[in-house]
Amino acid sequence: MVRTMWFNMIIHKRISSAAVIMACMLSLGGASAQAESPNIIFIFSDDHTWQTISAYGHPLSKVMPTPNIDRIGAEGIRFDRCLVTNSICKPSRAVVLTGKYSHLNGQLTNGGTFNGDQMTFPKLLQKADYQTAIIGKWHLRSTPTGFDHHEVMKGQGRYYDPILYTDGKPTTYEGHNTDVVMDRSLNWLKSRNGDQPFMLMCQFKATHGPFQPALRHLGELDDVSIMENLEGRITHMACRLTMASLLNVTNSSIINTRMSMSGNFMI
Repeated sequence: MVRTMWFNMIIHKRISSAAVIMACMLSLGGASAQAESPNIIFIFSDDHTWQTISAYGHPLSKVMPTPNIDRIGAEGIRFDRCLVTNSICKPSRAVVLTGKYSHLNGQLTNGGTFNGDQMTFPKLLQKADYQTAIIGKWHLRSTPTGFDHHEVMKGQGRYYDPILYTDGKPTTYEGHNTDVVMDRSLNWLKSRNGDQPFMLMCQFKATHGPFQPALRHLGELDDVSIMENLEGRITHMACRLTMASLLNVTNSSIINTRMSMSGNFMI
């Protein structure tokens, strides 16, 4: 019997690191009481404001609902109030990996290189016989550690025909960044060792600027009316481009589809 646990950990500007660590602790705590360890998929979207997630009921989200993300929240836990230790890109990723405040993990700003020698939760999962992988945006400059497999972008990466690096070796993939990250994630899930539990970090570049949606979504929102200067800071054009970029994430198969896997399963 497949036991599925869904967690929506998106809050305000970024995913809350505290929520992520807590979710992992809950997952592992449940595993100790059961014969089988839960499989974990961590989905990270970048600069994904809560106003564009319809589960939170903001007027902007009514322009383009996000039913697949909403379902994760409805069937799991939706965090309405949670501590975000650092909302800047690099530092927030370092906090997620280490569970430490920025002054303790050493990544205080977007500059410098993350110290991968320190303990991270993927390394702890490896010790618990997990297969670990990270695919997508890394943005920490150093080579990922604690992962049995990685395919990551350098810096911000690019939306069209992105380059993913594995052990320093680049591979260019045709298509939109979100589609490529999704496809590579699904490919790893299908090819992994099925005898071990796994933890996959699927990390999208979207909806970070520049707002460049997949070509199939260009013009899709041209006839949609979006309030100008919403809350005094979002322009009509920026809204349309952001929402178009968001289409790729919300329609992603890794969010839309419950993958059939044995054992416990957590997103």
